[in-house]
Amino acid sequence: MQLFYNPDITESTTQLAFSREESRHIVKVLRKSTGDKLFVTNGKGWLFTVELNLADIKNCLATIVDKQFQDARDYKIHLAVAPTKMNDRYEWFLEKATEIGIDSITPIICDHSERKVVKLERFEKILQAAMKQSLHYYLPVLNAPIPFKTFIDDLQHGDCFIAHCEETNKKSLKQCIKPKTELTILIGPEGDFSTKEIELALKNNFIPVTLGHTRLRTETAAIVACHTAALINE
Repeated sequence: MQLFYNPDITESTTQLAFSREESRHIVKVLRKSTGDKLFVTNGKGWLFTVELNLADIKNCLATIVDKQFQDARDYKIHLAVAPTKMNDRYEWFLEKATEIGIDSITPIICDHSERKVVKLERFEKILQAAMKQSLHYYLPVLNAPIPFKTFIDDLQHGDCFIAHCEETNKKSLKQCIKPKTELTILIGPEGDFSTKEIELALKNNFIPVTLGHTRLRTETAAIVACHTAALINE
């Protein structure tokens, strides 16, 4: 199944025009022709079946012939992850977390962050590609980067956890997560969260957790946290 993404299509849409790039892919790569069917999602839970009316390399046109809505999961995973020094590591995290199943992502700028600027447009494209590849019908929400303290002060709902490397009293994340809940997990930069940041999180009722017995890279820790939450909810 080849899945396409169009954020503007709604349940009331009847006709659809594919972009020039998508049209070329449909005709040249997929070898589709008039009358063939394709699948499109708007990233909001809808799966549309469309039939090609015009199979042109520059402008494919289609009619919607069927639509199905998939209910959202009964739990929410929000990861707040510090940007990594190397962009490709963060991009790998975005791709894999989307495949596993994540609802929202916030890059947090921390005391030890070596990277404070991210390319949201590129990150968004990675999320879209991963959603299509893994046949998800919900596109994760990518929030703008935000300072750690601002994020902590603004967050006011759900179960909240902070994974850090300091030798303090911590619980295993898998023992803390409750099924069918909304949860937020903080993952720090390569140099870990500062002591001040950890104290601030604990003061705001974040639960300190460990992800295992070994020290993980930022992007690996984020994937472990995401997968752990998904497994608990299976």
